[in-house]
Amino acid sequence: MATAATNTSLDSSHSNSHRFEAYNRLQAAAVAFGEKLPIPEIVVLGGQSDGKSSLLEAFLGFRFNVREVEMGTRRPLILQMVHDINALQPRCSFQEENSEEYGSPVVLASAIADIIKSRTEALLKKTKTSVSPKPIVMRAEYAHCPNLTVIDTPGFVLKAKKGEPENTPKEILSMVKSLASPPHRILLFLQQSSVEWCSSLWLDSIREIDPTLRRTVIVVSKFDNRLREFSDRWEVDRYLSASGYLGDSTRPFFVALPKDRGDISNDEFRRQISLVDSEVLHHLREVVEGGFDEEKFISHIGFACLRDYLESELQKKYKEAAPATLALLEQRCSDVTAEVARLDSKIQATSDVAHLRKLAMLYTASISNQVGALMDGAADPSPELWGKTTAEEQSQSGIGAWPGVITDINPPNATLRLYGGAAFERVIHEFRCAAYSIECPQVSREKVANILLAHAGRGGGRGIAEAAAEIARAAAKSWLAPLLDTACDRLAFVLGSLFDLALERYLSHESEYGSKAGDMDGYVGFHAAIRCAYNRFIKDLSKQCKQLVRHQLDSVTSPYSQVFYVNDFQPSYGINAPSNKKFSQASASSFFLEFSDTSSASYDVTRDQENIPPQKNTRDTTPGKDAEGRDTLFENHLTIPETPSLDQPGDPVYGGSRKELRIRNDMGPRKRLSRMTENGKNSDHNKVQNGGLLFGNGDRTGSAYSEICFSAAQHFVRLREVLVERGVTSTLNSGFLTPCRDRLLVALGIDLFALNDEKFMDIFVAPGAIDVLQTEQEDLQKRQKILQSCLDEFKTLTREL
Repeated sequence: MATAATNTSLDSSHSNSHRFEAYNRLQAAAVAFGEKLPIPEIVVLGGQSDGKSSLLEAFLGFRFNVREVEMGTRRPLILQMVHDINALQPRCSFQEENSEEYGSPVVLASAIADIIKSRTEALLKKTKTSVSPKPIVMRAEYAHCPNLTVIDTPGFVLKAKKGEPENTPKEILSMVKSLASPPHRILLFLQQSSVEWCSSLWLDSIREIDPTLRRTVIVVSKFDNRLREFSDRWEVDRYLSASGYLGDSTRPFFVALPKDRGDISNDEFRRQISLVDSEVLHHLREVVEGGFDEEKFISHIGFACLRDYLESELQKKYKEAAPATLALLEQRCSDVTAEVARLDSKIQATSDVAHLRKLAMLYTASISNQVGALMDGAADPSPELWGKTTAEEQSQSGIGAWPGVITDINPPNATLRLYGGAAFERVIHEFRCAAYSIECPQVSREKVANILLAHAGRGGGRGIAEAAAEIARAAAKSWLAPLLDTACDRLAFVLGSLFDLALERYLSHESEYGSKAGDMDGYVGFHAAIRCAYNRFIKDLSKQCKQLVRHQLDSVTSPYSQVFYVNDFQPSYGINAPSNKKFSQASASSFFLEFSDTSSASYDVTRDQENIPPQKNTRDTTPGKDAEGRDTLFENHLTIPETPSLDQPGDPVYGGSRKELRIRNDMGPRKRLSRMTENGKNSDHNKVQNGGLLFGNGDRTGSAYSEICFSAAQHFVRLREVLVERGVTSTLNSGFLTPCRDRLLVALGIDLFALNDEKFMDIFVAPGAIDVLQTEQEDLQKRQKILQSCLDEFKTLTREL
């Protein structure tokens, strides 16, 4: 029976040893490759001078002057202690930085402290920080240490050391909390026995990490300093229970360690540890009257009890975590294998020009499709995140306000976040509002005189009419041309912004052409090239549109333009003359819906008539067409002489008898206007002959000037309406939207793919890129090998369990 029990104990010890080794190798791989694996670990916490360094040396079973360098003060230290009965002397080795490999064993124990110090200083100098969460991993194999893995953390401090940043204490506390937060880690919190629980500086910080102290092991260090205060049993039992502050379920350990720091052997060091444990128990049993409740507290007094408990607890956690660890390892191995395959495919594709061309063409076609969908109307991605208000468009485009417009332009939906086709239409409407807010500017008498007298000198008697038309044309060119350029720039900005939205749609959806989002991932050069090609295409469209609308402006303002001789326009003067505002009376809501908050019942869409374009079906009534107009006109023709007086400053009215007027109406609008113009010529000629066009002093000087300014203003209104309503709007739509739908893919294809193979590959492969990919591939293959080895080892362990 004894032999069977012994064999069972040996098998259990052998299984625990294998499990511990498997977790140690897994931990080394996790540290080297930055893997986040739920490995059970013990994290040592506490303030400086609370005895953490002495406790670690006691676990190891030998000293290495750790306190001389304040070990772990600025970097965590992972101690992998391996119980090896054949290691009669400590064998310590450090894991190489950024590698799972361990360096050569350290022969001298005193050199361990120097390595820890030099590695800490080197990393902090490189990162230019005062603390670092990157751990140092040390493996210690020794016949007198337990199978235990401990993470020593920097000690809590209240004030930074001299020469350190003032925020060092906060950084240490933050880093320690980060290390202790994972739920799979056991917290080992040390506090000196001289500190009362009610005045503990760091217990509240521990409760923030583990509120119920369920995974916290509390150690009262330097317990021998408190023994002299106990005289009766009730005092000892009350102190050992600590239930008033820690709760009934929390049982702290009470540990005292040797104070002698002299040069002693490792055997003597371990003998002193055992001796201190014996002396503490002897004092509680013999010196304290009545002793203490040994049945309740004996298992938590002394270093040996703490070491055995932690080793047993860690093995228990290892066993419990094995299934989850195995499942996670299988998942990580699968992920890394997929990454290796993807990288292999990428390296192979980098040398396969035909394959790259195919992928790039599919990607380009998908982006073009997404741009078209956004122009046709889409609500994905979220307009709240990706859309822009009118003010944001003006600010981000750097274009600003409309040139020459002094009033505020507030088109419908200006506060809504729009993109794509909706934003395009809003800019079109904003342009119309801006155009209709501009009136014909006031012209000085000198300018009018220079124009009018020059025409008078050429004879023909058309001075006033020609001068007014020329002033209107010049004003239209001067004031409307900048608006056209601004409209093109704003529309180009709206379309240029679609590339990022199209890319977002592509990444969130699979393309219609079957290309996956990850196919072109990492080809930075290609992504930059397609973006540049798209921006060039939009810039070229803007340039072409500017030329088209400028051509339309030149055509409308040409002296040979028929703008003033169309059926629905009849200039007139006097009481029957339409004001400028009559051309902009229509509500904008007839062709652009209002969705913003301003579309309430109190919102008046006609509050600024000059800021609203007319309805397309609005026609001004020709004077004399309605009954009232005919009566008035008839009366005027009966009372006003055929040849107006040159001295009269009032507005001229075309002469003629009632019969003559009716005949002209029967002749039609074009012929009627021609005869009226001829009549006007005679009138202008008479005024020239009689000195009515002089711009000097006298009462008569305001007559011709006022007539010209009034006529020029009406001409300007007509030019503006014809340009905005009948030409520019359709040109902007056909000049921007149609090419984007029909020619974008072709334009991008020519820019990107009309290249020979060498130039095409330059887009994808930068110098040295293949070497970088191959290095990344080697690292992944190495990680894959290590993780697969750990997986196989854990599979073996689970079968043994």
